[in-house]
Amino acid sequence: MFEVVNAAAVAYKGIIPADRWHEPYMPRTELESEIADGVVFWVAEEGSRIVGVMGIQDRGEVSLVRHAYTLPAFQGKGIGTKLLRHVLTLTDKPVLIGTWADATWAIDFYRRNGFVLVSEHAKGDLLRRYWSIPVRQVETSVVLADEHWVKEHRSAV
Repeated sequence: MFEVVNAAAVAYKGIIPADRWHEPYMPRTELESEIADGVVFWVAEEGSRIVGVMGIQDRGEVSLVRHAYTLPAFQGKGIGTKLLRHVLTLTDKPVLIGTWADATWAIDFYRRNGFVLVSEHAKGDLLRRYWSIPVRQVETSVVLADEHWVKEHRSAV
């Protein structure tokens, strides 16, 4: 999983703010910390090789899709969609996804899969409530929500 995350995250270099980029993008200790914090990862395999990863994290009244990555050579082949559909079956709670505001391909992917961007005001509240990220990352991120969350919070989209 470590190798998939970091190989796929190269796409973010130059897209996310330089002060938030580091190599590797997700050190092993951070990956281990995410698992310890309740992120449950699922993988897609081709043969015996992991080619995609996606996590889901229960945060009380919502679930978060976390750390969705597909190896570059396998992108555009439906792997991310299959992983997303799978993790969505694991919860009956509203689902939120955070990503970098300038990662338009990621935002487009989630929109194609039924998620909508929440308002700027709601974004800040949600990122502070459910994620443990620095203020700078809150400033440069977006949150997308599934239809379940949208129905409950119509004024926030």
